[in-house]
Amino acid sequence: MSQTGHYWDKLWVNVHLATMQHGQGYGEITDGAIATRHGKIVWLGKRSDLPAGVQVSQEHDGQGGWITPGLIDCHTHIVYAGNRSNEWEARLNGVPYEQIAREGGGIVSTVRATREADLESLLNQSLPRVRALISEGVTTLEIKSGYGLDLANEEKMLRAAREIQARLGVTVRTTFLGAHALPPEYAGRADAYIDEVCNVMLPALVEQGLVDAVDAFCENIGFTPAQTERVFQAARQHGLPVKLHAEQLSDQGGAQLTARYGGLSADHLEHLSAEGIAAMAQAGTVAVLLPGAFYYLRDTQLPPVQAMRNAGVAMAVSTDCNPGTSPLTSLLLAMNMACTIFRLTPLEALTGTTLHAAKALGMDDTHGSLELGKKADFALWDIDRPSDLAYAMGFNPCREIVKEGSLRA
Repeated sequence: MSQTGHYWDKLWVNVHLATMQHGQGYGEITDGAIATRHGKIVWLGKRSDLPAGVQVSQEHDGQGGWITPGLIDCHTHIVYAGNRSNEWEARLNGVPYEQIAREGGGIVSTVRATREADLESLLNQSLPRVRALISEGVTTLEIKSGYGLDLANEEKMLRAAREIQARLGVTVRTTFLGAHALPPEYAGRADAYIDEVCNVMLPALVEQGLVDAVDAFCENIGFTPAQTERVFQAARQHGLPVKLHAEQLSDQGGAQLTARYGGLSADHLEHLSAEGIAAMAQAGTVAVLLPGAFYYLRDTQLPPVQAMRNAGVAMAVSTDCNPGTSPLTSLLLAMNMACTIFRLTPLEALTGTTLHAAKALGMDDTHGSLELGKKADFALWDIDRPSDLAYAMGFNPCREIVKEGSLRA
């Protein structure tokens, strides 16, 4: 493989590479090497094929480890305040969710705690969760708003997401999820709240540069397809890509709606129809699978993985980290769950947290695989083979993380 120039910043040797390039499986290169310059990959291949005469500032011995692209967690609600373990315990003791909600629990409790927290408190509660992901080789993640449900607090959440990138050196893509739930002050007035989301909140947040994409919760306990489409139309007016919480509890036709708007992804999808699969395949919309939520809710309706596989729908895997239905901060465990519960192969699970996760964020031109010219984001693992990343539960074999060509401290 070709090189760029005659000077490299860093070179890793004595490593095996899982390049995860499209259509090449793991893209395994044994006894390989990879070089970076100015934060990008400038050479990779067999160590025996390294060109002569190239000056290298720093050379690293990988000691026989495996290098993969940095992992990408493409669906999280990881910025929030408060704790709902009391509700979880109550549910396990037989208290119905409806009763918990009536008593001020559920998403309303997270909204209340998030509104009460100032920016620094919100960050202090959220940073440890992000650090847990980073420790497992995550170099990029998406962070949604949706627990503020008014302009000031949605702005606070998105500013916290931007600050996480600044403080931790992880790439963050922000998603405005104002249409997540109906805030208490709009009870019985869902259309009026969608007016607020589309006409007040989104324009103000876009003006402040806080929004990379727009999401909504299209469900019988969320927002209707017609209301969701209004959100999508508003996103289109601002030139923003869309994604959707779709078909988690029922088939609302959300996948088809997302595909019609060229959406980056439709997520959850336990009740996805054949029509939804066909629409996603045609549009190139990624299916984001969230096994943590499936497990935590003791769901029984599996997403139609084989049908999506047959149709050629790209499948990503994510933690869905959130306080109510998936308090999961291990993308490696999500990969294992995707294999054991959803029957993905280990290759599909790793592709789902690298190349396909990048596509779900609209970043596959620069992230998600080890290729010339892409960002030098990768992780070095003490494993025997790439499938080990989805194999072990509760074990973290990540030895080094490289972010844009620099070793993380």
